[in-house]
This record gives sequence, structure tokens and C-alpha cells, in this order.
Amino acid sequence: MNPSVTRQAAADLYDAHVMKNYARAALTLVRGRGTRVWDDTGREYLDFTSGIAVNALGHCHPRWVAAVQHQAAELVHTSNLFRNDLQAELARRIVGYAGPGRVFFCNSGAEANEALIKLARLHGVRKAGGEEGRIYEVICARSAFHGRTFGGMSATPQEKIQKGFRPLTPGFVFADLNDLESFRAAINERTAAIFVETIQGEGGVNPCTAEFLIGLRALCNEHKLLLLLDEVQCGIGRTGAFFAFEHAGVRPDAIGMAKALGGGFPIGAIWTGEQAADLFQPGSHGTTFGGTPLACAAALAVLDVLEQEGLVEHVRQSSVAWHAALRALAVEFPNHVRGLRGQGFMVGLQLSLDPAPVIAAAREAGLLVVGAGGNVIRLLPPLNTSVADLDQSVVLLRQALAATR
Repeated sequence: MNPSVTRQAAADLYDAHVMKNYARAALTLVRGRGTRVWDDTGREYLDFTSGIAVNALGHCHPRWVAAVQHQAAELVHTSNLFRNDLQAELARRIVGYAGPGRVFFCNSGAEANEALIKLARLHGVRKAGGEEGRIYEVICARSAFHGRTFGGMSATPQEKIQKGFRPLTPGFVFADLNDLESFRAAINERTAAIFVETIQGEGGVNPCTAEFLIGLRALCNEHKLLLLLDEVQCGIGRTGAFFAFEHAGVRPDAIGMAKALGGGFPIGAIWTGEQAADLFQPGSHGTTFGGTPLACAAALAVLDVLEQEGLVEHVRQSSVAWHAALRALAVEFPNHVRGLRGQGFMVGLQLSLDPAPVIAAAREAGLLVVGAGGNVIRLLPPLNTSVADLDQSVVLLRQALAATR
């Protein structure tokens, strides 16, 4: 912050000129290192929002910072009319995790999901022998969240997301998460794809069961549908596997990813398996900023640190005791906490009351967390969070729950 501007003047400037489409806390963050952030008064917080699952390496990881600084001094942007070596290397690395196929780069999770929806439409045209408008429907889950573009919003059956923007994009049908028969009943002659989050984030941290994902894969094989998985929030190591669907042993036809991929720098991507890899042709989709040398350098630094510091294994191992400690809060506060759900470092503490006062009390205690649907407090620590910081988060949550008895 400009030292010549008072804190109140800075807040007034913000309120006067920034759109009010967020219910922001009265908190101005100015610096971050690792799992900690500091506000404009110098107060320190343990940050378990990670920028909503973005800061996979915490704040200002030195290797990530060095990679971004180096690339910023070499080449930032060229457009996708030319090759760039960093994009090719990042695509190779993603294919190594996801399997044989190809990668398209964009800037965000919403853009990645929009690309998946367009992919489904193109698959429908191919399935219909080239006829447009006959096979185009996509089956999504209730309580889903796929973004705020018109396609993503139309695939998100939440009134708070859709209100005021109707008529929406047609072609979306909804079924119940983890109810295979509900999805089976939704399939008809117009169906092109099934599209779900492997773990619903904004909807309340609701994981797909392994049995459900295996069943969806079989349904898609049977009816020649694309299985599209939104891993924007739950991917890139957050669950103790690089992709959350790996826990079920299935392979989708396409994956949307973003958030943690850039470690704080905007980048999104979709991976498509070989059967869908040729659906996008020149002119059918594009992006001005997707996959710039700078964005790819940031993402490659994230993958390097994940691999060399063993962070996926760290999440898998250290989350076990952390989950147990969080579950114990339900015993200690039976009138407040109903239980825990999620996987790895993506968990939701389900409450019996409005989470807003608990989130505010946690912030007052020095812990930043974020809400989700269904009275849930979402905990999204950086993937390199220490066991000591995980333990401290439980201590601070306990303080917050006690303060809202």
C-alpha cells in the first residue's frame, strides 16, 4: 500500500471504485510467505484458503518466484500463432500425468470448462454424422459449479449463479451426484456427454464415490458419450493424487484444470484423450492469452516443486491425522459440527449452523478459511503445509467454534 495513503482512505478508494459483486471481508492483505499472509496492520494469518485452491506452493515459493522473474525478463507473450517451447513442455508433462492425448491452454477454470462444453457439442456433431443440433445435451450433477460464463453458468444448477441471466444456454440436464441410476435415466438420443466435478467444491465439498465414477465410465462407453471431469479445484495434487479421479482408477475422455496449475499465475488447460483430441480444428476454438511463455513457466515451476519435494505424497500421508483431528471437533462441538468430507487437502467441515460467524471468528483467531454450499467451511491449505500448521489450524478452528457457542 502507498505509505502516503491512510488505511481508511485506501478502503474508501476501494469501495468507491471496485464493483460490489463480492461480499468481501473488511481485510486488506498486503504480503504472503508460505502458509502465512499479513494484512495492512501487520497482523499475521494462517491462510487455509490458498486463494481458493490456487496457491499450491503457498505464497511466494522461492523457486516459483525465480522461474517467473526469469521468464518475465526473457519472453512474456507471443500469441498462439507461433510455437513456444515452454507450452510444448508443459503439455508433455500434463500428458504424462493424464495419459496419451493432447492439451489446450487457456486462462482459467471457467475457460477450461467452456472448452469442455464445446468439445461435447463437437462430439455430438460427429456422433450424429455431421448433423448439428441433434446430439448436444450434457448431463451434469445437481449442486455443481462449473463457472460463470454462459456455458459454465448453464451447467451450474444454482439459483444464486443463474438468477438474472436467463434465458440460459440450452442443452443441460441434471441428475443426482453419486446416484448412477439418476444419470442413466437422464440419457436419451440427444445426449453427447456426462460432465461432473470429481469433488464438488462450491457445492459443499461433495466427492464422487469410486463406484459412481466407475459406473459413469461404463455408461459413457455403453452409449458412446464423452466423460468430462472438472478438476479445476480438486486437481494438481490436492487430494493426494495428481488428479482426484485417479483414486477411482478410471480415465475420463477429457479433463478441465486450472487454479493450482499456475501456483498463483492465471492458467487453465484441458486434456483430451486420443478419441477426442482431433475435435478442435483451426478456427473452432482459440485464446489470446492462453499458454503464454510466462504462464507456462509458472506452471512448470509448480510441477517441478510438486515432484521434487514429494508434495503429492506429503498430502496423502499428512492428511490422515489432520482429518482425524478435524473429525474430533464434531465430538467436541456436537451442536455445531456435523462431520467432515473431502479428500487430502480439500475438505469441508459441515456445520449445523450458518458458517459465516464461524468463518469470521476463525479470521479473528488468525485463520483464513472459505465457505461452501450446504453450511460448509472449506479448508484448502497449500500442498506444502507442514504438520505443525495443520495442527495449528485445528487449534484455531476450535477457538472459533468455542467463540460461537
